[in-house]
Amino acid sequence: MLDWAPILMGLVLFILMSPGVVFLLPGNSKRIDIGTFTTNGKAIILHTLLYFATYTILIMALRVRIYFG
Repeated sequence: MLDWAPILMGLVLFILMSPGVVFLLPGNSKRIDIGTFTTNGKAIILHTLLYFATYTILIMALRVRIYFG
């Protein structure tokens, strides 16, 4: 059986944590912009670090596993 957790968690986190889709931290006009679909350099770096930390915690530390079949 294959472990689908890294693939599915990576996909979901990538969609949710893309800068500007759900939230933008730090925002262009405020500290947090919600649903603006815009981005800036600081937000890209911060969202990358948040994505890596969340992904690592979920997959390695909590050992989330999803098996199909």
